[in-house]
Amino acid sequence: MARVGGRNLGMSWFAGIVCVAIIGALVWLSLPMVPVLAQFAGDALRNALP
Repeated sequence: MARVGGRNLGMSWFAGIVCVAIIGALVWLSLPMVPVLAQFAGDALRNALP
C-alpha cells in the first residue's frame, strides 16, 4: 500500500486495531443468533420446496 503524506503510522495502527476490536465485539454479540438463523433458514427451505 502506498504511503500517503501527512498520515501518522502510529495513529493508523491504533485506528485499525480499534476497528478490528469493534468488528470482533459485533461478531461475539451475534453468536447467540446463529442457531436461530439456522433454524429459520431450514424452515424456510423446507416450506419453499413442495
